[in-house]
Amino acid sequence: MRSGEQSGRDVLARSVKGQARRVGLGAALGCVHQLGEALVPVLIGVVIDQAVAGRDAGRLALWLAVLAVMYVALSWSFRLGARAGERGAEEAAHTLRLAIVRRVLDARGGAEEGRLPGELANVATEDAKRVGAVNMALMSGIWAIAGITVSAVWLLLTSVPLGLIVLLGTPVLLWLGHLLSKPLERRSEAEQDRAAHASGVAADLVAGLRVLKGLGAQQAAVERYRRTSRASLAATLRAARAESWQTGLVLALTGGFIALIALVGGRLALDGSLTLGQLVSAVGLALFLLGPLETFAWVNAELAQGRASAARVAEVLAAAPAVVGGDAPVPDPVRGELRLRGVRLGGPDGVDLDVPAGRLTGIAVTDPASAEALLRCLGRETDPESGSVELDGVPLTRLDPAGLRAAVLVAAHDAVLFDGSLAANVTPEAESRHGTLDGAAEGADLRTERAMAAAHADEVARSLPHGAATGVGEGGRSLSGGQRQRVLLARALRAGPPVLVVHDPTTAVDAVTEARIAEGLREIRRGRTTVVVTNSPALLAVADRVILLDGGRVGAEGTHAELVRADATYRTAVLA
Repeated sequence: MRSGEQSGRDVLARSVKGQARRVGLGAALGCVHQLGEALVPVLIGVVIDQAVAGRDAGRLALWLAVLAVMYVALSWSFRLGARAGERGAEEAAHTLRLAIVRRVLDARGGAEEGRLPGELANVATEDAKRVGAVNMALMSGIWAIAGITVSAVWLLLTSVPLGLIVLLGTPVLLWLGHLLSKPLERRSEAEQDRAAHASGVAADLVAGLRVLKGLGAQQAAVERYRRTSRASLAATLRAARAESWQTGLVLALTGGFIALIALVGGRLALDGSLTLGQLVSAVGLALFLLGPLETFAWVNAELAQGRASAARVAEVLAAAPAVVGGDAPVPDPVRGELRLRGVRLGGPDGVDLDVPAGRLTGIAVTDPASAEALLRCLGRETDPESGSVELDGVPLTRLDPAGLRAAVLVAAHDAVLFDGSLAANVTPEAESRHGTLDGAAEGADLRTERAMAAAHADEVARSLPHGAATGVGEGGRSLSGGQRQRVLLARALRAGPPVLVVHDPTTAVDAVTEARIAEGLREIRRGRTTVVVTNSPALLAVADRVILLDGGRVGAEGTHAELVRADATYRTAVLA
């Protein structure tokens, strides 16, 4: 786990360091800007001493021209510097978002454990944005240091007491600002936790909206979200109060510091140690210092929030994988022989079974938990508590999970469709063809057509207003349950993996369509390993061999017809 935590921190560090050149450029331009800002009150003091006090119109015009050039330089340096800083912040956030998505999609899994999808989305958006903003905060902090340094140097050259006040007082203010930011950091972390949880609950409720309506549980759902949202609001208000206290106290300290500089400068002018122009410059610099010191307050707040978000991002990036080990390549070519020996996990209790290569094998179960556990083992979402699962004689624990996913596709019963067209859900390439699947003029994919026909998803496409180009909505909500199942099966068949494992692909279709799909499945997968985990008689009837899992163990084997005649448990599970 420590190595995972270190890896998470490394990604965070790289997201910030990766923008070092751009932030450095922005910082350099910002320093030029701050130098110009600090020189403005100095130049005004010079104008007063050399032109106004001496009533010299020529010098007045000259120094006003210098001030005009200075303001042009100020404008461009700020614009270019801010642009570089903002781009650095956005690109760092983009890098983090990609890292989070890669971790969530990693074949070894684990990042989603204990987190709702909405929570992960919040981490990948809001938290990544806050961490990326650290680049802008660091650059702004450098600007502020440059402005204070220039002011302190000029004040030292003009008056040692004024310069010493700035040099000694600024570190004290920064230290106090850091202390005041600690409560904000703690409350920002709590705020983000609550906000992420509220997002997760909202996404969860929206995903189950149809079920909630069917159960008449809308009011209970609203109450659940209201409680979650109220807790998020309370955390946000606590963070806002902490930020307002921090900002207010820092501003009060800063105001007192500026007043001290003005007071000392005024006394020095009264006893003749400063000229009128120098006094004006000193007061002007004191007012100018308000900006860099306020910037430091903002930087402290941003860093506090960035640290809180960084901890949440690092937690996701460092999440322990669901399965460990395995870097051997998948056998090439993949014959597709599966073997389970003594597999124990949840439902399965010491299962021994063989799935021959190139055949269609049906697996019926008396306990749904056995089916779910078997699917997790075959897809290596988790490893069995004991025993082994092998592909072509090689244990899955030795194989690279990413390569294994390409060789063995497990199409779960509860898989979801994505928002987009029906065609784009079956094959990503369809999106570039504007979602059409018909017509050689559009370069239609024969493999896609065969998969659609085998799953009878082509009938679904013909029933839609714009054919396969019709949008299916988030999660395929615009389709019926049976239509969704056919599109999901077409997607799995179109992928054409060496080994395909499907789970209850026809529970929501009518008997006639189910029989046609069974024949289509057998035909399109002829010669390749296919496992159908189901209790559907139509699907089991087309299988070359059927295995019954009873009580977590293999209870019987044979063809569907043989088991129906000879095994009462099988008849009860399949025909009841």
